[in-house]
Amino acid sequence: MTLKKKSKRAAPARAVRPRRSVEEGPVRVIVLAAGAGSRMRSSLPKVLHRVGGRPLLEAVLDAAERLSPSETVVVLGTSRALVEASFEGRAVRVAFQDPPLGTGDAARCGLEAIEPSGGPVLVLSGDVPLLRPETLAELVRMRQAEDLDLAFLSFRPPEAGAFGRVVRDARGGVRRIVESKNATAREVKIGEVNAGVYCFRAEALGRCLSGIRKNALTGEYYLTDAVELIAAAGGRVGAIEIADWREAWGINTRRDLAAAEEIERRRSLDRALDGGVTILDPASVRIGPRVEVAADTVLHPFVSLEGRTRIGEGCEVFPFTRIADSELDAGAAVGPHCDVEGARIGPRSRVGPYSRLRPGTVLEEDVRVGNFVETKNAVLGRGTKALHLSYLGDAEIGAGVNIGAGVITCNYDGQNKNRTEIGEGAFVGSDSQLVAPVRVGRGAYVGAGSTITKDVPDGALAISRESQKNVEGWAARRRAKKAH
Repeated sequence: MTLKKKSKRAAPARAVRPRRSVEEGPVRVIVLAAGAGSRMRSSLPKVLHRVGGRPLLEAVLDAAERLSPSETVVVLGTSRALVEASFEGRAVRVAFQDPPLGTGDAARCGLEAIEPSGGPVLVLSGDVPLLRPETLAELVRMRQAEDLDLAFLSFRPPEAGAFGRVVRDARGGVRRIVESKNATAREVKIGEVNAGVYCFRAEALGRCLSGIRKNALTGEYYLTDAVELIAAAGGRVGAIEIADWREAWGINTRRDLAAAEEIERRRSLDRALDGGVTILDPASVRIGPRVEVAADTVLHPFVSLEGRTRIGEGCEVFPFTRIADSELDAGAAVGPHCDVEGARIGPRSRVGPYSRLRPGTVLEEDVRVGNFVETKNAVLGRGTKALHLSYLGDAEIGAGVNIGAGVITCNYDGQNKNRTEIGEGAFVGSDSQLVAPVRVGRGAYVGAGSTITKDVPDGALAISRESQKNVEGWAARRRAKKAH
């Protein structure tokens, strides 16, 4: 359980309506992401700064998608073009807030962009990236179970600082949220603060937004005022406390960003350790929030696992290696100082050291890719070896092939990328160039130092180099000439 059930109702100002048992539809989501983030001191919109390898807004949308919402609306401001491009391909609509007039106005823009009737409305902040989907799901469930007009998340950080305080009455019912700068000396001492995550009954949100008044000092409309408006009108309001305060960590400064990065890193490490992964130096290892690592895998110091990477059982990743958006099947090993991106490494295959696997690389079972080998959009069949100083781009290489040191597939002709095919059991000698498009047949041999521009038939030997010429006594004559 991620939430502490702490949702006593506010004492109503008038008779409270009877509890309803009407089934509600799926949740609708509004994400507030229009803030400029001036305290970040950056030309990049705040919600595009990264934690755990993904933008803040993307982390929020990932968590929201786990609830299977019927609609998701993101409210954007003046940086709309940059931010909108970041969630291309998602089932998300955009509302535009211009000029920015606070969170209350942003919520109004978002509400106008969704269907007028439907399930509850979950309002999220685009700069709170560490909330777990389970926490959001529990908030939605508890709001419905207790028939609340509004349920919001609260938390207790070590220092309440500038967070809005949750003010309760003598019975424990929520009365309002007061901003720290407007709080009395007594209210400043309150440890329970607002996380900025709200779940409204849809009609209650519409009513309270029309009642929120512009703040006299800032000229903005604050969504926090909805708490007092609903409670004062006899509505049911509950503040549900997050057990782990770190989930509600919001990003306003670079310091906040650095702290969130460390929280996310520690969370991912704990998840891997609890899943049976050996991490030799947790202080130097980075595991992204979308990464999956199976039991009995060993991670050495200074390993970075990023994006949607999946590591199978019994793998080993050696020091100073980065793996992003890739898959390692059971028993695979990636040596030190490797860079792997968009690749799949088959069972028991071994990579490195100093190898680079670029997007589209597929290594099947028991493949060896060694020192200073680069691959791109290449498939290497079972048991194939490329151990030294080679570039294999846009290639289809069969099973049991030997690629000698210094082999290059010359895939680019200045305009197009062309493919090289090497048949099963072929042998390509060292320092050979295969000028694509070209095919080396099954069981064929390419002599060392050859430049292959024509197809090599199955079982044939291809050699393209000048005949050797030996000049007897040349070295001695050269020495004598230099001495003279």
